[in-house]
Amino acid sequence: MKLVVQEFLSLDGVSQGPGAPDEDTSGGFERGGWFVPYLDEEFERIAGSWLGEADALLFGRRTYQNFARDWPRMTDHPFAATMNGLPKYVASDSLGEAGWKPVTILSGDVPARVAEVKRQPGREMQVHGSARLARTLLAAGLVDVLRLVIAPVVVGQGRRLFPDRGAPVGLRPVSGRTTPGGLSVQVFESAGVPEFGTYGGGE
Repeated sequence: MKLVVQEFLSLDGVSQGPGAPDEDTSGGFERGGWFVPYLDEEFERIAGSWLGEADALLFGRRTYQNFARDWPRMTDHPFAATMNGLPKYVASDSLGEAGWKPVTILSGDVPARVAEVKRQPGREMQVHGSARLARTLLAAGLVDVLRLVIAPVVVGQGRRLFPDRGAPVGLRPVSGRTTPGGLSVQVFESAGVPEFGTYGGGE
């Protein structure tokens, strides 16, 4: 399976708490819900087409617990049957049991465990949110496709997907579009570790 990471970002790179004020207040974050004003039907269509390519879902513990709380109750949502029915994997050393089934807990050497799952037949194993897990997988060179949905807002605080002194990651642009609501949808493929050098153009 391909490993695909899907992240909502602000213009200043914040990935924390996009969906609601109380979604993730860790670290004193007070500006959750910044992504919601820009949602529109075009993005819902794009997100639905992406989800249609998934044969498995992969989460960090916090995101898994949030999704496990909410999705089983969202029976009228058009994505509910797929989200609730897909095989799920959660990376955690502290989660003793997981009730949002079918689910497998990946503990210990998470990159190695994820690499094992990737070798299974299938189309995409998708990471939704779970930014800290996404950073780990990017640094390990396991991510095949990165889908970034960037809202036209500067949040000004919060956890970023790409922090200072993070691992370098090379990416190759695949596609890009802007929805009527202002979301910039950018898709990249992995291009290995980037090379750093100086600009060789003319004056």
